[in-house]
This record gives sequence, structure tokens and C-alpha cells, in this order.
Amino acid sequence: MDWDAGRVSAVGMESAQASDARQSASPAALQRRLLAFLRGFRVGPLFYYREQLLANARRNHWFVTVSLSHVAAFDQELQDLLLKSPKEQLPLLENAAKEMLTQLLVSTQDAGAPDSLTSASNLPDIQAILTSDQAPVALRHVHSQEINRLVKVPGIVISATRVRTKCVSATLKCRNCGHTKRVAVAGMGGVSIPRICDRNRDEDNGVTPGDLCPKDSYVVLPDQGHYVDQQTLKLQENPEVVPTGEMPRNLALIADRHLVDRASPGTRVSVVGITSVVNAGGKNVGAVAIRTLYLRVVGIEIDEEGAGRAKATFSPAEEEKFHEMARDPKLYEKLATSIAPSIYGDYTVNIKKAIACLLVGGSRKRLPDGMILRGDINVLLLGDPSTAKSQFLKFTEKIAPVGVYTSGKGSSAAGLTASVIRDSKGEFYLEGGAMVLADGGVVCIDEFDKMRESDRVAIHEAMEQQTISIAKAGITTILNSRASVLAAANPVFGRYDDMRSASENIDLMSTILSRFDMIFIVRDIQDDAKDRQMAAHVVRMHTNALASAAGKPSAGENASSGGEFEPWLLKKFVTYCRTRCAPRLSVGAAQALQDFYVGVRDDVRRTQGVETTIPVTVRQLEALVRIAESLAKMHLLNEATREHVQEAIRLFSVSTMNAAKDGGTQGLFGGLHEKAQEVEQSINRTLRIGTRVETSALYSRLEAQGYNPNAIQRAIRAMVQKGSLRQLSQYKFVSRVK
Repeated sequence: MDWDAGRVSAVGMESAQASDARQSASPAALQRRLLAFLRGFRVGPLFYYREQLLANARRNHWFVTVSLSHVAAFDQELQDLLLKSPKEQLPLLENAAKEMLTQLLVSTQDAGAPDSLTSASNLPDIQAILTSDQAPVALRHVHSQEINRLVKVPGIVISATRVRTKCVSATLKCRNCGHTKRVAVAGMGGVSIPRICDRNRDEDNGVTPGDLCPKDSYVVLPDQGHYVDQQTLKLQENPEVVPTGEMPRNLALIADRHLVDRASPGTRVSVVGITSVVNAGGKNVGAVAIRTLYLRVVGIEIDEEGAGRAKATFSPAEEEKFHEMARDPKLYEKLATSIAPSIYGDYTVNIKKAIACLLVGGSRKRLPDGMILRGDINVLLLGDPSTAKSQFLKFTEKIAPVGVYTSGKGSSAAGLTASVIRDSKGEFYLEGGAMVLADGGVVCIDEFDKMRESDRVAIHEAMEQQTISIAKAGITTILNSRASVLAAANPVFGRYDDMRSASENIDLMSTILSRFDMIFIVRDIQDDAKDRQMAAHVVRMHTNALASAAGKPSAGENASSGGEFEPWLLKKFVTYCRTRCAPRLSVGAAQALQDFYVGVRDDVRRTQGVETTIPVTVRQLEALVRIAESLAKMHLLNEATREHVQEAIRLFSVSTMNAAKDGGTQGLFGGLHEKAQEVEQSINRTLRIGTRVETSALYSRLEAQGYNPNAIQRAIRAMVQKGSLRQLSQYKFVSRVK
């Protein structure tokens, strides 16, 4: 008896405890706790969520932004429930917010508040938007263990569909008896329509078997459903976290109601969402068990830190360090030596200084009439193989706040700008390319000369206006591409031929060349003393790398490949300069630029008609302004002085002016291309389709008409590339094909 009594007593206690736990975890109890949080949480003397709900309601914004850190400070168990079972807790939070707003509106209306607020009787549903300071989960680490949990995933939005209407609650009506019912539509699935009328299941309505409704009698009433806005986004992991040699992964996002149109392609975001699954589809029987992950978005935060397009956050110690660096009079030289320090050679000094200016950039200006003048600097490296052009690009990609590296041969016009994609449902959506994804940073394009001409033309607008206009498949929009371009190209003949002019070595259109602020001709000059220094540097670099890997002291440590600043510090300093400073030209600097521009134009007029004349247009004058502003921005100055202008003129002269004058050509900034077009028209007039002529005879005939041999060669090469001409018998004959 004693044993039985004890056992009964223990069972009774467990039952009472389980009952209390069930009651405390019931939806009604949880909603009351969430309501208490919204009503009672304060930041100082302010009731934070009461004021936020009322302020949003006055603007007809029916949402409340809830911070999970606030929930944890109020009730840690509530935060744990939101993280582990967000699908069940989020509707309770929204119901609690609606209930509290209803009470607030009733109290304000009773107190004689104006009728501008929506009355409590017809209040719409409130959306709960969550923000989280928890550690983010890498996109490639979102696996099955995270299903139905709340996660924070960083990435970059690469595509966005247009906003669609999504049914979240459908009304069904029986065709036989008129019975109506509402069914919820969850996630990305469709409406689940019952096959049997619910009236048949009612045992108390006196339905006889003869009165039963037939199967599949329910129909959907479209005009009586409840709809919300919905948008599908595609999130791709950030380029800097993708392991080498692997493809960047992406994840579908579903945003609804007030979260639509929050992020456009190219925006870096941190998404707070619920990991969900949808049927992968397919005709195979086993496909029923296969699910595809997607993220139901409950919060979107624009990632400002490190994106280079908004206010980045820095600690006071970091800001003090950056101002100390900016006060150093030798900062310009130290920045240059810190850029790709493993690359050695006299020719690299000015290139490194130009890349330092490119990373910092000039000042973006908005004129009173709404026109925008770009502040980003574009640099082109043209030269021989094995001159470290690609290494410069790779290093710049790592140091830039936002860096995208691509190769010219593997890049199309759509891949560089933007494309319109048709999804599985037949709808079109926009997907940004490299120029869009690098908004606020640098695009590094290797093998620039290997690109198709039609693809190079596509980035004209992106390089000068810094926008990409899209008008395809009914989608008309403009995307931002506020990025600098660092490009590398090889000469036409593989190596730079000193016996030929620059126009013969460089087969690029003047329209694209004029968009580069600085153009460097990089040569591999054979010199015994320099070759010995270069060989010693390369061998020392390999030796020190092996020694450091083995943990041994390096020989010649001071001469090894180490810069003044570490790459991580250089990247942060560049980001700080870009976001905290926007210098303008001083009066003296502006006068110095005007004098230089007028002086060069006078030289142009005096030497008019000479083939070596290189015109300096307004576009090159603006390039000088940007370079001078970038030099001032390095020192965090508000004004660019005359000294900055003198250095900008020197950099421009050793790069673009030298490249243009080299070999006596006007092809870089126009003239030769236009003459080549005239030669092409003359060939079309004199040669009929199917006619074959000796190449030397064609040259003689065109030279007799007064055309330049360089223009003739360029025109023939262009016509061969287009398929209009065909070269036969080892280039001895030319035949017109079309």
C-alpha cells in the first residue's frame, strides 16, 4: 500500500508539472508574453515598440521592426523559441503587435486624437520584421540541420524578379451545397483543395447518405482570397569568401509585404530568414523526397560595412590610426610601395602610384541640373607578356572594398553589365553582371584586348556615366555601376614592336581608350644591369617563401616582398578615405589645371596637321581633376592643392601622354580609326564581291589615293575580322567575300 501510494503521488506531481509546462508553452500564453514584451520594453524612458507602432501607423506602414537582442534582454526563453521555431512564433508576434496597436488606437481615439489614424475596427495585419546581431551563417553552410530555424546569411543580391501577387488565404466553395471554407497557403506551394466537402463530415447536421456531395466539389473563389506582395531574390555568397577554384553558391529568397523592393541586384545584404524547403519537382518517383532549400525572408539589412557605397563603421582607435597615417608626408610613396610589393622594377613605380589613386578615387559630384560627374578612376595597362599586369589586377581585387576579377575572353556583354533571364514559370527577371556586382569598388578585366568588340562597347556607359540601362523583355530600368575599371591588355603582335607605331600595336577603339584616365605602355626592356636585379629579386622571393614556410629566418628580409602597410590595413584605409572624404579643387589648383589645358591646346593648334599631335579633350581634363582629388583624399584633405595638380599632371604625362606620343600616332584619341573607316569604304567601292587582287597592289592603289599605310593595314585587318575580306596564299592575295 505504501509503495502504491508513493507511486500515485509521484504520477500526480508529474502530471501537474507537465500541465503547467503545456499551459506556459501554449500559443495563447506565448502570445501574452510577446504582448507583454511589446508593451513593456523600454529604451531609457521611451516605450520603444509602442512609439514605433504608432509612428508607423501614422504613415500607413503596417509593420514593426523587432530586434532579437531586445527580446533576449526581456526574456531569453522567448528569443530561444523565435530562433528554434520561428514559423510558429512569428504569427503569434504579429498577432500580439496587432492587438497592442488596436489597444493604442482605441486609447488615442478615446483621448480625442485626430481621426487621421486608422480606426481599430478595420486594422490591417501587422508584419513583424526581425533584426539580429547573431553570428552570420555562411551561405554554403546552410544545410538540412538549419531547416525551420532562424538564420542570418550575408551575401550579394544578383537577381530580383518583379513584385507578384501571392495568395496566402484562399476561399473555397462547394458547387453542390454552397458550403464555403478558408484554407491557408503556406510557403511556395499551391492551394491544397480537399476532395470531400466538409459538410459531409458534420455528424450533427442530419445529412443522409443520399444528400452527400460528390468528390472534388470545391472550387476556388479568386476575388475572395487574401493576397500579399511577394518577390523572389537570388542571394550569392560574397566573392571574397568563395574558396579558390570553386563556383560561388546561391540561394533563393522569398520576400513578401513590406520587404519587397528593399534590395536591387548588386546590393550587399545580411538576410534574416527562416530556412524552408520546397519540392524539387522532377518526373522521377524519387523526386518526391527531394527538397530544395530556400529562405523565407523576415528581415533585410543593407550591408554597409566594407561595401564602399555607404557609411562604413570604424572604431575610434582605427580612425586615430588613419588620421596619423594621413598626416605622414610620405604616405603617397608608402601606399605605392604597399601595392603588390612582390612586383619589382623601375617601370612599376608609376603604375603602383596610379593604382593607389584608382583605389582611393576622386570625388563624385552632383550638379544643380541633376547631372552626375564620376569620381572613379579607370586605368589601362598595355604591354608585353611577363610584366606582372595580371598580378597587379589580382592584388587590386583583394585590396579594393569591393573587387570583381574577370577575364576578357570569358566575359560577355551580359556577364559584364546585366541580363534578363526567363525563369521556370516563364517570367523574366533581372540579373546583374560584374559591373553591377562591383558597385562601390573595382572591376579588374584581364585580357582586355581578347574581348569581342561588341562586348567592349557594352561597358561604354558603365565606364563614363556609371549606370547600366536595361530595356529588355518588358523590363526597363537603370542599375548603378559606380566602379573603377583596371584593365590589362597585350599588343596586337603579342609583344610591343618598337618599329611600329602605337596605333599598330594597339587595336582598341578610341571610344573605349578615351574613357581611361591613365594608359600605361609596359615594356620588357632588355638591360643587363636591370635583368640581374630582377633575377636576384625573383630568386630571393622564392627562397624567402620556402624559408618562411619551413619556419626559418629569411635571407635578405629587408629586400623581400614586404610593403609599408599590411593588406588588411591598406584595405581599411582605402575604405575610410572613400567614405569619409570628398575634396574639391582649390583656387590655385584649378588655375594650374586651366593653364596646363590651355597650354596643351595651344600646342595642338601650332602643330596642326602633324601626325604626332595628340589632342587633350575635356574628358582628359576631367581625368586630371579626379587624379588630383584622389591625391588629396589620401591625406584626408578637403581641398586639392597646386602640388596635387602637379603630381596629377606628371602621372598623366608619363602614362597617357607618353602612350599617345609613342611611335607618332593619333590613334589613341581618334583620327586613325576614322581614316580606317574611309579606307574600308574605298575598298568596298573599288573591289567587287568575288574579286581577288594582290595585297601589294591594293596597298599601292590606296596609298595613291592619299591614305596612310597604318590606316590601310588597320582597315584590311578589321574587314578580315568581320568576314568582308579573305586573305589567301599566305597573305599575298585579298579576296572580297561580302
